[in-house]
Amino acid sequence: MNHQRLITELQSQGLQLSPDPVGAAGRKGGAGPSDHKAVRVGQTTVMVPVFTEGAARSPYGLQANDQTSQTWLERDGSAIAPVDFPAQPQFYQLTTADGTPYWKIALLHSHNVLATTVLQTCIRYDNRQTACQFCAIGQSLAAGRTLARKRPEQLAEVAEAAVRLDGVEHLIMTTGTPNLTDRGAAYLSDCARAVKARVNLPIQAQCEPPNDFVWLERLRTAGVDSLGMHLEAVEPAVRQRIMPGKAKVPVSYYYEAFAAAVKVFGWGQVSTYLLAGLGDSKASLLTACDRLIDLGVYPFVVPFVPVSGTPLAQHAPPSSDFMFDLYQVIGEKLRRRGLRSSDMKAGCAKCGACSALSTFE
Repeated sequence: MNHQRLITELQSQGLQLSPDPVGAAGRKGGAGPSDHKAVRVGQTTVMVPVFTEGAARSPYGLQANDQTSQTWLERDGSAIAPVDFPAQPQFYQLTTADGTPYWKIALLHSHNVLATTVLQTCIRYDNRQTACQFCAIGQSLAAGRTLARKRPEQLAEVAEAAVRLDGVEHLIMTTGTPNLTDRGAAYLSDCARAVKARVNLPIQAQCEPPNDFVWLERLRTAGVDSLGMHLEAVEPAVRQRIMPGKAKVPVSYYYEAFAAAVKVFGWGQVSTYLLAGLGDSKASLLTACDRLIDLGVYPFVVPFVPVSGTPLAQHAPPSSDFMFDLYQVIGEKLRRRGLRSSDMKAGCAKCGACSALSTFE
């Protein structure tokens, strides 16, 4: 099995965790790649589902070699490739002056990426009529594993330590949607300004398109280097069913915002998540990717992974064949237009751990 196929299958089918290697803690619930674990296969670090029902049935598992202390990835009992797991970062051991652990403020994603949800609440989350059915932003907050609001000075302190102690190379700041005007851009600007005053770290900010595109300029002036505005799904009927509140911002407005953002941040410095498997057809996803790539927006296509405790917990992830076919076509389009994840200054697409797409570029 080639490397691209292996990574694609792992992210669609997940990984059984018996035995669970020492120090290879995963992450349950919350925003970002929930119910996943970072796994390094060869030179590629990927986020793999481990706490989902699908992962419990996955043909992939782990095999420990007691003689060499090496852990192997196995499929149906046969060893495939050696794997290892990023060590817990040193900055996790620190606390702020008020006693808050650094890991409640920001987390290491993959091996060199710091990520935080600056506002761990959303105006839609507690309303069944408006909430995104895949969202678990409130789970880690309810469990006491994070803060509802990360203060800018806290983020700056943690970012400096993560760079100094663990060699972090870029920062991803996302947010729940706090209002229907700037949609989080104002607070993200405050956070970016504080971080950049403390440490020279590339930053991607992620939010819904603000109601006034002047916020794009303000984000850039505050120190944001790249921007993520996430469609998740593209067909109107799918968006209405899966994310009824967010669907009130029409796809057409997203494209207006993408065009405006590329003018501010530059070609290849704007990205969007597309969650394959929510119901969009392959044709719809490819058509959207064509349009996005033509605008200079990187379409970060990932397989949808159901998160426990959400309304879509029982929703089946897309097949690895579906994802592999998507990746092949999109990868060719990216190559043809010279749009590469490695050229992004910061962000999820640059990290690439939640998708196999970068291996197809």
